[in-house]
Amino acid sequence: MFYLIIEHFKNGDAKPVYRRFRDGGRLAPDSLTYVSSWIDETMQRCFQLMETDYSKHIDEWISNWNDIIDF
Repeated sequence: MFYLIIEHFKNGDAKPVYRRFRDGGRLAPDSLTYVSSWIDETMQRCFQLMETDYSKHIDEWISNWNDIIDF
C-alpha cells in the first residue's frame, strides 16, 4: 500500500531535518520503502510517498523524526 506523508518542518526550519538525514539516512525500517518526495516552494513542507504492507512501519519511521517534524 502507498502512503502520502505530509511533513511540516517545526519552526519552518528544514536545516535540522537535512542534517539528520545527512548523518543517519532515512531512518526507516527495512519494510518501509521510499518511493518519491518533493518540497513546497517555501521549503517548509515536504511530501513523501512511501510504501509498506503495514501502517505500523509508518509509525516506527515517524517516531524517528517527530521531534523536528510535524506529520
